[in-house]
Amino acid sequence: MADLPDPFRDDRQTSGVRRFTLGEESMPMILRHADVRQAAKDWHTFSSDAPFRVPIPSEEHLRSVRQLPIEVDPPEHTDYRKLVEPFFLRAKQPEFVTQVDAISARLLNEALSRGRIEVVSELALPLQSRALTVLLGVPESEAERFIGWGVHVFHGEHGVQQARQLESYLNAEFDRAEANPGDDFYGVLTKASYRGRPLSREEKLGFANLMFAGGRDTVIHSVAAAIGYLAEHPQSFAFLREDPGRVVHAAEEFFRAFMPLTHISRTCPVDTDVHGTRVGPGERVSLCWASANLDETVFEAADEVRLDRRPNPHVSFGFGAHLCLGAAHARTVMKSVLGLLCERVQGMRVLAKRDRVERTESYERPMGYDALEVAFE
Repeated sequence: MADLPDPFRDDRQTSGVRRFTLGEESMPMILRHADVRQAAKDWHTFSSDAPFRVPIPSEEHLRSVRQLPIEVDPPEHTDYRKLVEPFFLRAKQPEFVTQVDAISARLLNEALSRGRIEVVSELALPLQSRALTVLLGVPESEAERFIGWGVHVFHGEHGVQQARQLESYLNAEFDRAEANPGDDFYGVLTKASYRGRPLSREEKLGFANLMFAGGRDTVIHSVAAAIGYLAEHPQSFAFLREDPGRVVHAAEEFFRAFMPLTHISRTCPVDTDVHGTRVGPGERVSLCWASANLDETVFEAADEVRLDRRPNPHVSFGFGAHLCLGAAHARTVMKSVLGLLCERVQGMRVLAKRDRVERTESYERPMGYDALEVAFE
């Protein structure tokens, strides 16, 4: 049974590209798995050294700093990444996992006591917000602020205002850290040395902006999509409950199937032929992660969710030098909530939902849920 609508299938099977239009800008989308991975590795041809222009749409109006390390190329990217990679890899440590499990258990117990829950706002949002305080190394009480920002915090009607609030918040956190640097995320950046000098305030803000803008909503929507799928497919939930060890591969399949970020851009420094499409100097190209994840030449029955899929070379965390720093954190959160659902819930059913659909001039793509009310059995 085809579970996953794929707006890119026909173009991927023929030309391998699709023209994407956003306002006055037009760019080719690279669609095939092999082509996306090759472009992601080739930073000379497809550069990330383009402040504000790596996200689609671009974010000149939303922030004043270059996001680090995602908006630079090697060798600068390599040196910037080394500063923070050990901090993010703490998400693999048993102590970190235990803390996230405790958060998941509290939230799930509250939901079970009521018998129902709105998954996006009452589970996924507070779970990721509280887990983010563990990653940042700050008091869990800070999560109330993050929860108050809601979902889609940097886009939509109030995106500019909320982005300014984030920058103000981060400046205050760095002021605090500079006065008394500790071992939290802000303190680590304050004490870090880049090529023999301290990081500038702009550089520190660039790291922190990416932490919130890039790694927050993606996890929220991945968790909600996974729970929604299991609630709508009781046989799949039963399959997981038979052997909770299956959660590891199921989590990867949910990341593949419900990729929360359709694409990201690269900029061509010189005139470039992209699979038959000319891209001029300074113009952008889309790397379509969502299409690559549904490539039939790589994934058998790519339009089906197979919770035991192996191998699963999805690109939901990117590929190449820019592999997502938050991947370990996202995996820990997803495995935590799925594992506890298998342990404590016998069944789920959807009471109401509002689908999340990305609508552009070039495609419409289902992306999980904006709201999802589920009853527990």
